[in-house]
Amino acid sequence: MHDRDESLGRGILYRLYQNRLRRGLTAETLPRHVAMIIDGNRRWAKQLGFDTAAHGHRAGAAKMREFLEWCDDLGISTVTLYLLSSDNLSNRSGEELSALIEIIAELADDLSRYRDWRVQHVGSSAGLPEPLVAALDAAQARTASKTGLHVNLAVGYGGRKEITDAMRSIVADHHAGGGSLEDLAERLTPDLIGEHLYTGGQPDPDLVIRTSGEQRLSDFMLWQSAHSEFYFVEALGPDLRKVDFLRALRDYATRNRRFGG
Repeated sequence: MHDRDESLGRGILYRLYQNRLRRGLTAETLPRHVAMIIDGNRRWAKQLGFDTAAHGHRAGAAKMREFLEWCDDLGISTVTLYLLSSDNLSNRSGEELSALIEIIAELADDLSRYRDWRVQHVGSSAGLPEPLVAALDAAQARTASKTGLHVNLAVGYGGRKEITDAMRSIVADHHAGGGSLEDLAERLTPDLIGEHLYTGGQPDPDLVIRTSGEQRLSDFMLWQSAHSEFYFVEALGPDLRKVDFLRALRDYATRNRRFGG
């Protein structure tokens, strides 16, 4: 009985603290675009004694839907989830990769049928299994006219590859128009490159969050995050709490963004 009362008391204090954090945030101080590197799913599964990483990936996917709800409820307009890197296609075991691909396909389908969210695949389809490409394409087509939270699913994504693809697209367009190399050199600007990225037309992320305590970008949004703020959470992906997210937003709100200055 004592343990139950103690747990109940902690729960009440937790909710009061969470509400206080929420009240301290204003629309003016919130980021427009939040990018999330969900990390630690495999460690979470191992710590709990599961025999495969798939349990962690599935728990992480469920947490990402919950995370999107938090963002949507706060009025954040764009969220990018880093779900599968281009490197993962070669450095994960076949069994784990197959399970992860199935989980991502299910998540894309689920998100495309939830609220008024618009789902977009950002990444390369090269090397992705056809069923996953079909699921991502279907989710994007199904939500193309929706006007709610814009959800980018970074799947088969690599920052260096994205920049390379953007440059190839610019060169191809310029060549098709009969332009010279001199003209291309004159036209090439950061804005032009930005327009040809997978996220062309979207605002760059204001805040990049990574779970599991790791402090690195792992080839994620290298171009777009040039002036982003970063926040690293100790919690493993599936253990992320709303209070962790609110703390990240509170920390973001106090920063003096210099944009390279």
